[in-house]
Amino acid sequence: MRYLLVLVFCASILGCVTTKKEISPNTFQTISLNGDSLFIPVKSSEAEQRLMDNLKTAQESFEESPSELNFIWLGRRWAYLGDYLKAIEVYSEGLNEYPNSYKLFRHRAHRLVSLRKFDQAIADFKQAYELMPKDKLETEPDGIPNRLNQPLSNTQFNILYHWGLAHYLKGEFNEAIKIYQECMDYSKNDDLITATADWLYMSQRRAGQVEAANKTLDLINTEMNIIENSSYHKRLLMYKGELPLDSLFSTNDADAELSLITQGYGVGNWYLYNGDTTQAKKIYLDVVANESWSPFGYIAAERDLSILR
Repeated sequence: MRYLLVLVFCASILGCVTTKKEISPNTFQTISLNGDSLFIPVKSSEAEQRLMDNLKTAQESFEESPSELNFIWLGRRWAYLGDYLKAIEVYSEGLNEYPNSYKLFRHRAHRLVSLRKFDQAIADFKQAYELMPKDKLETEPDGIPNRLNQPLSNTQFNILYHWGLAHYLKGEFNEAIKIYQECMDYSKNDDLITATADWLYMSQRRAGQVEAANKTLDLINTEMNIIENSSYHKRLLMYKGELPLDSLFSTNDADAELSLITQGYGVGNWYLYNGDTTQAKKIYLDVVANESWSPFGYIAAERDLSILR
């Protein structure tokens, strides 16, 4: 009987996995903070094929064993294809089986942020934080490996980092500051220090804590060993006055669009911090003119535009 129930359960999950022709840029995902309908972004045929192959592998692993880890990877593969609703569905099914999985809560919350469901995301991040081990770092495997094929982040960092982000995107800057200050305890390399410092600095500036924000910039220098987060590093160096504004609009990164969205949001912030709301709005509009609507810089620009308008 137990075996039969497992088979039925697996069949219900595997029914979530659609064929390639059903991964369509016409598939609705969510409503933007400015009231626009958002759909799965168009990808190149080569990129889509690679992502579909990865999804197929994740599906096969799940068929063999619907473990916590395989739930996570199946959801991640859907998310990389841009179907965040499907990813959340998989994570939710996983949490039915593994209700104390802080990792599943972390991943579901991340994609709730992508869909602009900040309150739901914050609730999941809080649950993940309460369940996660506080004294033992767990390296989190990369879904999209960096140039060294070396995972740099840990699960504890990712829970706090994205939790702080959800509060920032709600305009709850004091809450974000507290979380990012704790996140710094789990930022064990220059990439993680840079990512945490970036959102901590921006939260402090938005909260009017200019002196504290300037102290945060003291953590950043040109000698840091940055492997992944060069866009955040450039933003912070620009805030310090060590990089000119226009240098942020050129990039050699493999994912040029993501880099330009991230760095563009930083430029918009610089104008906002210096009282030029007209130019800030112009830059934010440039950011949200991109096809990819899930990067954090895009969502943050969307939020700021909704206020400036």
